[in-house]
Parts: sequence; C-alpha cells; structure tokens
Amino acid sequence: MAVSSILFAFILGSLVVASAANFNQDFDVTWGDGRGKIFNNGELLTLSLDKASGSGFQSNNEYMFGKIDMQLKLVPGNSAGTVTAYYLSSQGPTHDEIDFEFLGNLSGDPYTLHTNVFSQGKGEREQQFHLWFDPTADFHTYSILWNPQRIILSVDGTPIREYKNAESVGVSYPKNQPMRIYSSLWNADDWATRGGLVKTDWTQAPFTASYRNFKAESSKNGAWLTEELDSTSRARLKWVQDNYMIYNYCTDTKRYPQGLPKECNMS
Repeated sequence: MAVSSILFAFILGSLVVASAANFNQDFDVTWGDGRGKIFNNGELLTLSLDKASGSGFQSNNEYMFGKIDMQLKLVPGNSAGTVTAYYLSSQGPTHDEIDFEFLGNLSGDPYTLHTNVFSQGKGEREQQFHLWFDPTADFHTYSILWNPQRIILSVDGTPIREYKNAESVGVSYPKNQPMRIYSSLWNADDWATRGGLVKTDWTQAPFTASYRNFKAESSKNGAWLTEELDSTSRARLKWVQDNYMIYNYCTDTKRYPQGLPKECNMS
C-alpha cells in the first residue's frame, strides 16, 4: 500500500501542466511529407490525405492522467474509406490507448465515431456512435477525461462513454504508462466504410481534416483528477447511448457466447 501511494504521488508530481496550445510549440507533424500543415501562428493544424499518403502528428508532451480537449472539423463530402484518428497512446506491445476514430462515409450518410480503450495491449472494447450534428460543417470539441477511477469521452461537453476502472474484478486499467496525443488521417477503405464495401474515391482528394483549440489539464490538484458524472451528465450520457449508439461490445452476446467481459457488469 505504501509503495503504491509513493508511486502515485510520484506520477502526480511529474505531470505536465498545459493550457491553450500553440501547435508549433506543443506538437510535431511526424509523417506525411508536407501533408500536415500549421497555420495562423500555431492556432490551426490541418492533415491531408491523397492516394500517395496520409499524414499525422503527435504531442511533444506525455500525459499521466489528464483532461484533453481538441476541436476537429472532419473531412467533408464523400469521405468514404478515410479514417481520422485522434487518441492517447503509449508505445510497445503492452501499450495503453484511448481512441476516437472517425470513419468516413458517402455524402449524406453519417460518420461513424468508433471508440476503444486498450490496457496492457488488450483492446476489443469498442463502442460506436453516430453524431447528432454534421461534424464536417464546423469545429466540435472532442474530449478525453482520464483519471485513476474512470475514462469519460465527451463531444461538445456531452458525455458519450464512460469506462470505469474495473481492477477490483481483475480487469487491467490504463494507469501506469504515460501517453502522448496522436492524430492521423489515413486510407482504410479495406474496412472503414460498410466493412470495406465502399472504397475511397480518389477523384475527391485531397481529403482534409482541421484542428484547433487544443487544451490539456494535468495539474496534480485539478478537479478532473476525481471528476465523475453527476446526475445531469448521466442523463445526457443515457440520451446519447439510447439514441446514437450503434454498437456496444458489452451487449454483443454473439461475440461473447461464454459471457460478456467482466467490466461490462460494472454499474
């Protein structure tokens, strides 16, 4: 117990404290051969995809718990086959990861927002949603709250998913590996849209996604460290899950005929 307390205190003490970001200072475009660009003195970042390559960036800082906000405007029009990924991740075969992945679609059809949580290299905790607005028409805020008790994914302040620490029933939880922020825009037409039936229309390229107003809270005494959903937020979470969730691994009895994963029974 004492060792755990010391380790936890050390982790908290080593947190990076960040505020509203400058993309030039806080991020590095890591691939894409010029397809990732920063504008407006670091206030705006764009990623583009064409037939030759996609592009991506990562944060210079690592985070050990935190509340991360990013505003995204997704690829408009016929985005079928494209994936815009925005996520926290560590590295290695036993990595931890918290995912937003936006799966493109034909013009007029909704994006699919795919979410997942990995701990110690194990994922397969997918929940998928449609959104209640057009994510290509304007910027919207996508947030990851990650503290020792829970992970809450939100869109424009509305929670869409809560993943609780289920170590008490033997399920690992991301809590020991600092993670960087990553984002990429890439071609995944072998699976992204209708299971790969709809392919990327390269006559529409280049495809572009835009980012602004990144914010990270990771001070060791922040309210986010013990934040949980209140009754109003729980009602909003239920509204999203009742009306916009299109897949939940915790209800997929065909996938898990021997019984649902243990964390699915957490209230």
